[in-house]
Amino acid sequence: MESKVETKIVNRERIAETERKIRPYIRRTPVMEVDGADFGLGAIKITFKLELMQRAGAFKLRGAFANLLLREVPTAGVVAASGGNHGVAVAYAAKSLGKRARIFVPKVTSPSKIERIRSSGAELVVTGELYADALAASEAWIAESGGMRVHAFDAVETLLGAGSVGLEFQEQAPQLDALLVPVGGGGLIGGIASWYGGAVKIVGVEPETAPTLERALAEGKPVDAPAGGIAADSLAPKRVGELNFPIAQKHVSRMVLVTDDSIVRAQEALWSTLRVVAEPGGAAAFAALLSGRYKAAPGERVGVVISGGNTTVVDFTRRAEKGA
Repeated sequence: MESKVETKIVNRERIAETERKIRPYIRRTPVMEVDGADFGLGAIKITFKLELMQRAGAFKLRGAFANLLLREVPTAGVVAASGGNHGVAVAYAAKSLGKRARIFVPKVTSPSKIERIRSSGAELVVTGELYADALAASEAWIAESGGMRVHAFDAVETLLGAGSVGLEFQEQAPQLDALLVPVGGGGLIGGIASWYGGAVKIVGVEPETAPTLERALAEGKPVDAPAGGIAADSLAPKRVGELNFPIAQKHVSRMVLVTDDSIVRAQEALWSTLRVVAEPGGAAAFAALLSGRYKAAPGERVGVVISGGNTTVVDFTRRAEKGA
């Protein structure tokens, strides 16, 4: 089915229109302002956007509802490939709107995310080792079934939904100097950067083990990149999205790569200081700040997107106790 979005444009007007459409189905997630000194980071102000408190546990719900509400869903329902959070979101949105859903995830997907998808009533297929394998299997099923593809990051509607994070954040924290955003396929940073349009410094953060956008920007086009590490179920597609890449070229100020160890330390710090339980991908942007890979200037007002929390306290504390 063709999209009701008339042109392939992601801009502030379309993001605002989409936000109004999805508003009845999503949460306006809170922000939390803290002193950098709370984390040993000196005289800076940090404002966290807590998307882990979104329905379905991550920002992905915004793009999922945008797809289902802006497009005509066929009788065969919707089909999604996901490392986990997108699948949870599409399954939740489909159940909310009374639509069929078939979700493909790889074996690296965390048990907590698999359980959330299953509990939604969606058909779940666990296949392959990485996101790219699940994506290939989903494409084969779409060709066979006639189901509607809901892409995790490389679709106009997905970008429009993700852009609503930027819309909210600017309303809630209008004085930011810089904004740190985790990057997998680029849907979140593409949507947020489209909203801000250069009004703040946008910094993308990726794991060293999955430098998807960093490699693309270096090569001047989307290219295959490694896809592994602790955040592989949320920040490790094979390559950045074709739609997202030119947005990043225009509006992303810089990229920062972080280690798996620094991501775990960021998770631990968020828990011990704020009692926030973020999944690895959700804590990646903060890892850049906490590790010093991104050095904020004194007095700088830094926004950090905590993009998801589909993990469990038990899983997190066990990993922390092992010193991972």
